[in-house]
Amino acid sequence: MADKDLNFVQLKNEAAAMMKIEKIEVSKRLLSFCKTLNLKCLGKLLGEGLGSCSIEDLQQVEQQLESIVSKVRARKTEVFKQQIEYFKEKEKSLVAENAKLCEKYGVQPLQTLNNERQKLPYTDSDPSSDVETELFIGLPPERRQKNLSSQR
Repeated sequence: MADKDLNFVQLKNEAAAMMKIEKIEVSKRLLSFCKTLNLKCLGKLLGEGLGSCSIEDLQQVEQQLESIVSKVRARKTEVFKQQIEYFKEKEKSLVAENAKLCEKYGVQPLQTLNNERQKLPYTDSDPSSDVETELFIGLPPERRQKNLSSQR
């Protein structure tokens, strides 16, 4: 009787192992099928094989693309916001560190210097701001008069 029980247990274990193997094979086939479908869908999303698509298929692909673009833009916006917050915090810490160093070495902070420069009024009398934009063939009138007077 012990042999029968042992055989029964072995048969039961073998059946369980075969079921596991069969499940694995089914899973592999299903995975392969899903990959094929995904590749086909991905190909359509990449614009491949659209020639045989109906208008409904094309509209579906368009909606999927719009959804994907929307998600990408939302994520990009989120990342930008995170980076902005990070750099604002970094700026605060650098300004504080700069203030400490300026105080330690008795130097006026650069930010104060920049603020004072910005307060200065802009004057249009700067000689470098006088730019002549007209096109002349030959010497401009001032140079022409100088050349004529120097030739005499």
